[in-house]
Amino acid sequence: MEVFIAWLVDTIGRLGYPGIVFLMALESSFFPVPSELVIPPAGYLIFQGEMNTWLVLLAGTIGSLLGAVFNYALAYYLGRPLLMRYGRYFFLTHDKFFKVDKFFSSHGEISTFTGRFIPVVRHFISFPAGLARMNLARFCIYTSLGAGIWVATLAYIGYLVGNNMDLVKHYSRQVTVAVVFFLVIIIAFYIKQQRKA
Repeated sequence: MEVFIAWLVDTIGRLGYPGIVFLMALESSFFPVPSELVIPPAGYLIFQGEMNTWLVLLAGTIGSLLGAVFNYALAYYLGRPLLMRYGRYFFLTHDKFFKVDKFFSSHGEISTFTGRFIPVVRHFISFPAGLARMNLARFCIYTSLGAGIWVATLAYIGYLVGNNMDLVKHYSRQVTVAVVFFLVIIIAFYIKQQRKA
């Protein structure tokens, strides 16, 4: 594991900011590249003085957005026509599509934002947004907000604990639990506001 982590830090150091963009684009799409393996080593390189904090955050956020837009476009241009035509064979009726459309027209922003913090969900939240044809500008804004906060959190963990992947995993789990708790509060507040409206 130590050899792998050393290789990862070295690779990110050599690839630089374009490497972060590329790897985070993969992470944000449906390719299995965990952000916990990309951003904390960059945070460690920030601590070492080899990378710039703001450029790491920018590269990570841009990469996340690119991957998310890729998934969104797949669902928008390919997924919807295919599922509308063949969805009934997979128990996806037209009524269910209308429900997805209605849900994302009302709650697309909060779903896109909060989805960026939840493991597994963040890889796939772009698909229902694309299927529902959520407004692209709003999709990009809320994806960038959520992704930016997540990237900053992981970079800070890497800055604090260095290249110790066991500690990175430990703190990432703790942060994930804290974030989920925070999201529950946000969603509860959001639902309360929606009921008032």
